[in-house]
Parts: sequence; structure tokens; C-alpha cells
Amino acid sequence: MSVYYRLPMHAITITEPGGPEVLSWTEQPDPQAGPGEVVLDVAATAVNRADLLQRQGNYAPPPGVTDVPGLECSGRVAALGEGVDGLAVGDEVCALLSGGGYATKVVVPAGQVMPVPSTVDLVTAAALPEVAATVWSNVVMVAGLKAGETLLVHGGASGIGTHAIQVAKALGARVAVTAGSAERLERCASLGADVLVNYREQDFVEVLGPTVDVVLDNMGAKYLPRNVDVLARLGRLVVIGMQGGVKGELNIAKLLAKNGTVTATSLRYRPVEEKAAICHELVNQLWPLVEAGTVKPIVQDVLPIERATDAHRGLEDGDVFGKLVLKVS
Repeated sequence: MSVYYRLPMHAITITEPGGPEVLSWTEQPDPQAGPGEVVLDVAATAVNRADLLQRQGNYAPPPGVTDVPGLECSGRVAALGEGVDGLAVGDEVCALLSGGGYATKVVVPAGQVMPVPSTVDLVTAAALPEVAATVWSNVVMVAGLKAGETLLVHGGASGIGTHAIQVAKALGARVAVTAGSAERLERCASLGADVLVNYREQDFVEVLGPTVDVVLDNMGAKYLPRNVDVLARLGRLVVIGMQGGVKGELNIAKLLAKNGTVTATSLRYRPVEEKAAICHELVNQLWPLVEAGTVKPIVQDVLPIERATDAHRGLEDGDVFGKLVLKVS
């Protein structure tokens, strides 16, 4: 007779706001699936800059969401809540989360659970949901990037950046990126980037002029005036981060002259229904591009989840191209 021993749930918790050393691997109560929810046995999660902000005390989870970090994961369905259709226990999936991915188990609304693309292995799939949802919802659904237009991506070597380059090229757009070294820019070029700007040595406005139709910006205040300068007529600036501060000066006259728009979005705080709609778009519109090999998850390294501290240090030091994945053993 064989006996199956179910291990208690463990998760990375934040003992107090601070550096990577405040992350701790601890035992936690098992999550339970409520109506419309799914419990996953986590195979892997991925590290996002939002996780670093949360660890520092600068990015609190939405009300009612676990304070365990982690905005995406892959794994297998362990339990289904009342009213969940289209999924079965044992299914291999990936999921967009509001938190909780740094754990052996997580509970997630069923609408945010997606099948793993057929050409991607289960562990690597953990690197897809957050970047895919961020890029598709902002570049396509909000900004409406079209073939022949120009997209400027700040932080082209990041997880968001490496994904945005590929999606924009798949849509037939011209892509410009900023990054901090020739090596990182060369790797962006290998993914399809057309215009390469070393922000340590060049001003992207001087390089591009007012030719950009869509700007995907992770910097916020620091780049706001120049992002408006670089917009073409009817240009769209979408701000998704605040690495360069939260308060900037906006020249309304310049924006009016261009008939431009500025939008700021946060994926994490969107209602469940909106996230489900985004995930539906990903499965129907983006996953075929992934399965065709046109868009690929860019993973620099896979580490055991117990080494989350090392992963956070690496991302903070700027040593990562694409994503870091944390595997649950």
C-alpha cells in the first residue's frame, strides 16, 4: 500500500519592511477555495519589481488579499470552489494573482487561471501571466498599438520590456527601447528592437524626436516631460510604474497641441472582472503567438523558492535580463 503525505503549506513572508533579508520561509495555513475560486499547487512563481516595492513597504496588497508576495504562478489545480466550470483537479495552468505566489499553494479567482501554452513547460510558464497581462492590457487594449506605429519601451531589458518588444513586433510595429548598457541593448535588438537608446549616454527625445505613437513607461515622474516631448500627434503615453518618482510636471499645452493622451494604470488593483477579461484576451489572442514561437518567455534563471532573497538582490542590482523564476520543490 502506498501512502501520500501532504506537506503543510509554506510561503515566503515579509517579517518587516526592509531589504531582501526580511524574506522568510514559513509554514502557513492551507488556503481554501471560496465560490468561483481555485486552489493551485504552485510549481513556480516569478519575481517582479512590484514584489520588491511590497517588501520595502511601498506597495500594499489590495484589501482582503494575502500579504504573501507574488503576482503570478504556474502549477496544478488542487481544488475547485463552488460554481467553477472548465477546470479539473490536476490541470496544469498558470495564473495572474493579486498576491500569494511565493508559496506552495495559492487561491485565485477562476477567471485569472489560464492553460499553459502548449510550447511552454510548466515552470517557465510562471514567467508569463504578469508581463503578458501588463503588456497586452496597456499596449493593445488601452493604447491600441497598430501595425506601422512606433512603440517606445522604457526598460527594454526588463521582464515587461522583453515581452513588449516581441508583442509589438508581432503586431507589425516599430520598437524603440531604452536600457543602461550596450550589452543589454544588443540583447533587446536580438528580440526585434529597432531603435536602441543607452539612457546613460543619450537623450531618447534627441534620438527619436516627436515620432512615437505609444510610450510604455515604468519611470513615472522623472520621464514625464520628455515622454510628452517624444509623442507624435495623437500619441498615447501609458504610465505603469513610478521608479522615477510620483510627482512630475505635465505641460498641458504641449499635450493639447499633439492631441495626446496620458493614462496611468495598475494591474494589481483592477477588479476581478477586469482581470478575467484580460486573461481571456491573453488566451485567445496572445497564447497563439506564444505557441507559434513568435513571442517567448525570457527567463534568465530558475532558482529554488528558498532563494527568493538572492533573486530580489539580483533584480535590485540590475543584473537580470527578462525574468527570474522561483521553483517550488
